[in-house]
Parts: sequence; C-alpha cells; structure tokens
Amino acid sequence: MRPSDLASEHGLSTQAVRNYERDGFLPPAARTAGGYRIFTETHALALRAFLALVPAHGHAAAGEIMLAVHDGRLDDALRIVDDGHDQLARDRETLNAARMPVAPPEDLTLTVGELARRLRVTPATVRKWEEAGILRPVRDRATGYRRFDASDVRDAELAHLLRRGHYPLGRIARIVRQVRDAGVVDLEDWQDRLTARGLAMLDAAGRLSDYLRQREERGDLKRGPGRARPRSPGR
Repeated sequence: MRPSDLASEHGLSTQAVRNYERDGFLPPAARTAGGYRIFTETHALALRAFLALVPAHGHAAAGEIMLAVHDGRLDDALRIVDDGHDQLARDRETLNAARMPVAPPEDLTLTVGELARRLRVTPATVRKWEEAGILRPVRDRATGYRRFDASDVRDAELAHLLRRGHYPLGRIARIVRQVRDAGVVDLEDWQDRLTARGLAMLDAAGRLSDYLRQREERGDLKRGPGRARPRSPGR
C-alpha cells in the first residue's frame, strides 16, 4: 500500500500518515529501492487502532499506547488503557455525586497533599481552585492547615472533571455553587460526553485487539517487561 491508500480510508492527508509512522504510532514501513514507503495490512490495522484510541483516551495517551506496543511494552500499553477506564469510572461517580450529593461523614478530612494525590494533580492546583472560590476548606485551629471534608472532595472531583473539559475556573465556581446551594446541577451534556467516551473505548478495544492479534500471528508482538511511566501533571 501507498500512504495515500491508508489516508483515503480515514480522510487524512498522506503527510499525516507519514507523520504517524515517523512518530512511532505505526510500525516502521519498508522502503522501495527508490526510497518510497511500503505499507501493509499491518499498518492499516495499526492506523485504525490509533485513530480509534484518540477519541477514547485522548491523542497523547493513544500515542503512548501505540509506542508501548511497538517498544515491546505490552503491559505498559494495557496499563494506560486501564487508567483511561479508571478515570471514566471516577468521572461517572463525580457526576452522580454532583446530581445527588450526600451528607459528608464527619470523620473524613484530607490535607492539601492528600487531596492532590487523590486527584493526581499538584497541591498548587488545589490552592488555585481555592483562590477561585471552587473549594472552601476549613482551617485546623491548632495548626492553621487546610482540611478538606467529603463535600470539598466532591467539589474538587467535579472541578477536575470540568477542567479536563477546558471549562474556565469562573464557570466551574458557579457550577460548584449550584451543587452546594441547590444540591443538584444539570450536567446532561457531560453525561452525553461520558457515554460517547465509553462507546469509543469499546470500539478502540476492538481495534487494538485486532492489531495485537495480527502482530501475534506474525510473530511481531513482543511481551517484554513493562516500565512505569510518569503520570502527566494535572491542570
């Protein structure tokens, strides 16, 4: 196959296909004597897998998954997929909590660092949300340190969800106030997005499985030891 053959199936430019191969999202292509790339059905399956992974897990994670597969780090690739499903489950829980908030248990309190680790963001991000009026922690009378209770955790989870959707902090603060004051907020748009992402993950899993199965049949699937990948900093 030529680059144009792969590109036409997805409405891409031939340069985009070349870029994906250059970046390692597709396996290396053989070359003709004249230096032209030769693509095969393996490359077609890889491209379908990568493009399906993008709406499911995001462009960066999709690229990491394909790079891990091609580097022989299958466990790392599957771990990234697992992280995506875990985040989707957390987002669903956040939406449920926003719609039907429950009374927080009196004994649940977290420090700035503990809340940041729970959300996988930096403590500076948590403080920025406080400055924007999204979070309203109390201060420990003895130490003066911030203490976040269950309602703060719910608000922080909701803020994290909305920040990933590129909502500005001011709008997030207004939504969080609705949750606090009215006990419920209309987030059907986010429900639709989560449903679409869940369906995209199902499609991506099938495409990736097809590609891995074909590589395994050809003897190209390496199962080397996985290596821990650094987590991307939160917003």
